[in-house]
Amino acid sequence: MPFEIVKPGIRIDFIGKRRLAAGLSIGFLAVSLVVAAVQGVRVGIDFAGGMELQMKFDPARSVDEGQIRQVVGGLDGVEGLMVVRFGEAEDHEFLIRFQTESEEVGGAVAPEGEGEEGGALVHADLVTLIQGALTEALGPNTARRIEFVGPRVGKELRNDGLFALLVASGFILVYIWIRFTLRFSPGAIVAVVHDLLVTAGLFVILGMEFDLRILAAMLAIMGYSLNDTIIIYDRIRENMGLRTSYDLPEVLNESINQTLSRTVLTSGTTLLALFSLFFLGGEVIRPFAFAMIIGVLVGTYSSIYIAAPVLLLLETRFGDAPQAPRGKQAKKARA
Repeated sequence: MPFEIVKPGIRIDFIGKRRLAAGLSIGFLAVSLVVAAVQGVRVGIDFAGGMELQMKFDPARSVDEGQIRQVVGGLDGVEGLMVVRFGEAEDHEFLIRFQTESEEVGGAVAPEGEGEEGGALVHADLVTLIQGALTEALGPNTARRIEFVGPRVGKELRNDGLFALLVASGFILVYIWIRFTLRFSPGAIVAVVHDLLVTAGLFVILGMEFDLRILAAMLAIMGYSLNDTIIIYDRIRENMGLRTSYDLPEVLNESINQTLSRTVLTSGTTLLALFSLFFLGGEVIRPFAFAMIIGVLVGTYSSIYIAAPVLLLLETRFGDAPQAPRGKQAKKARA
């Protein structure tokens, strides 16, 4: 007997809960907007400009993140400091990331008109300052890797990332329009935008940083959410084509229930891989894995409670589907 997570013939009234789901989504997005307005949005050095140093310390000395944070955090020109262990504990390597938008560091001033190159010279002095402070406080160390992103480059990366999200959304709209009909497209777009906003909102509420890893996760979330929505849309179109007359909410519920087993299995196996990355992949990959976990969960939710209800709304208002009965008429119809 085959293994089945969701039994055939299950009938859950997903569409009946669409208003509650919409209220929850709107409420969460409103809270995230308020938090963003009050405490702002944290962006990493990829978008704001800054430095990342990979430092290796003498194995004979006991060094931890707190000690490094205490030493580096007290230096001039260091803002938004983050220190994480890199690799295994016996490697004694750490990533030190911080923002530094100031043109004056440790008495060195960037030459006028040199832009990013002048900033690079200033930051070279800052690296020397940091290494000296760490050597004095924690013993010998070696800079294994040094990366510098200037504020101008960071701004370009941020704008290019937003442009990539907009272009991807446009192609999704065209693809759904060609594959289905124009009234199917907005539901898919609203679901994808919903997933990105909820994921970003959770990062804002938790005070987590946005960087290139999170941008990559956002693009992956778009693809995952769209894939799940297309599966449900395919079944909806198939069920609509099999009937000469139908009640659209009933067809939507039936289609979602018929694809529910596939949705649970796909999301479950994806989450197993993502949780493995989150717990075993180390600090560097953890933000990406966390964003993907949230995106998969929200993407599954939006395919059911956002994409399908938007299709119902558009078909009811502008299509051939009849208006759903309300109040006493609905009771008579069920009787």
